[in-house]
Amino acid sequence: MVHASILIVEDEQAQRRLVADILKRDGHRVTESASVDEAMAMMGTSLPDLVLCDWRMPERDGGELLKEVEERGLECSVIVMTAYGSIAHAVEAVRLGAADYLAKPFEREALRLAVERVLKTRKLEVENRRLREQAQEKDGYGELIGKAPSMQLLYRTMQKVAATEATVLIAGESGTGKELVARSLHSGSNRAAGPFVAVNCAAIPETLIESELFGHEKGAFTGAHRRREGRFSEAEGGTLFLDEIASMPLPLQSSLLRVLQERRFTRLGGTGEIVTDVRVVAASNRDLPQMVADGLFREDLYYRLNVVGLEIPPLRSRREDVPLLANALLERSARVHGVEIGTLPVEILRRFMEYHWPGNVRELANAVERLVLLAEDGALQVADLPPEMARSAHGAKAPFDLPSEGLDWEMMEGDLLRQALERCDNNRAAAARLLGLGYKAFLYRLEKFGLTSDDPDMGTGGPDMGRRMKDEG
Repeated sequence: MVHASILIVEDEQAQRRLVADILKRDGHRVTESASVDEAMAMMGTSLPDLVLCDWRMPERDGGELLKEVEERGLECSVIVMTAYGSIAHAVEAVRLGAADYLAKPFEREALRLAVERVLKTRKLEVENRRLREQAQEKDGYGELIGKAPSMQLLYRTMQKVAATEATVLIAGESGTGKELVARSLHSGSNRAAGPFVAVNCAAIPETLIESELFGHEKGAFTGAHRRREGRFSEAEGGTLFLDEIASMPLPLQSSLLRVLQERRFTRLGGTGEIVTDVRVVAASNRDLPQMVADGLFREDLYYRLNVVGLEIPPLRSRREDVPLLANALLERSARVHGVEIGTLPVEILRRFMEYHWPGNVRELANAVERLVLLAEDGALQVADLPPEMARSAHGAKAPFDLPSEGLDWEMMEGDLLRQALERCDNNRAAAARLLGLGYKAFLYRLEKFGLTSDDPDMGTGGPDMGRRMKDEG
């Protein structure tokens, strides 16, 4: 028997008490109501698991209760009881959302069975919903960790694209975990059994990068004493991750474009073409569209790489993930160094939450590892944090340093307002939050810089923005 809270809605007191006594003996928590209005008021303060409602009552009937439960979106099951049992009543009750139907007079056992059946069904529905929500809101994906909405969106997109053969372009600041995203895509793909080969294009001299990627034949250049397999050959049947793709020289970009389009390449100094079966995932921390506009990156290669684009949010924009990440990194660092470490003190977590993280997750990982290495008897100390974090909140280094030559405040303020609006798709309420301004103060500044136009390019955040302004002002 599933024990639950049950509300009985019945205008006849004797009948109501009888049903209540039966259910109380079975261990349920029972409340009673003589009318639909009274029942709805009670459900407004405490929602039961199940409602047993009479179909015919003097003022409002069971059908009206079912309609109001539906309109309010109340998540409770309803069993309808009536002395006027008929197929028509049963159909109407179910159509309006009743979970079951009991025709009076009913046996005690019939009541018990109906209640138990509906409660078991409700329990399964609640459990299934919980599991769906857990599946949708993951703590991580692959080696990635984070529950912030921006990370949930990233996970969902990665899940959709991982098993495909699509080329993926990952954007994100340094230290956000672009290689982890690439590895997770590889692990979730049909190529997971194949190799994952990572190449940092920025770390290879321009004169050597073609040989690094495609290989070379013996004697292809001075010092080429033997043939060398390139990274494309090493990644055959798997995934090739090209990090910092923006650093690739323009002449080599055309060669990469040909490989992506035709699935074949030629080794440096070679003559025959080699067919390749490699999925390419690229990443950059630079603004590739701007580089295309400036003529520093091939437009056709950009669009060929950006079949699916993924953007990793910086750590400062998902501060709610900092404790989750810090504890996971603490556990990993303690395991790597073979030491026993206590939990992160509240004061250290507070410093972490206040810090602006220019180096993103990589900087957090380094800070945690430093704490582990400097800990005495497993105790983590605020004094062992990097200097910029060890300072008090009032003495912490600001995320912005005033240039020694000064700056044009008016120009900077106007530019920040425009950037906030662009980043928030012209949603003024969101832009105000992004800048840490009250809504009225934000509107004042928009007027000051002439940014209050209702021009479509400026936007107002949608037809409901007026109402949201009032709510958030």
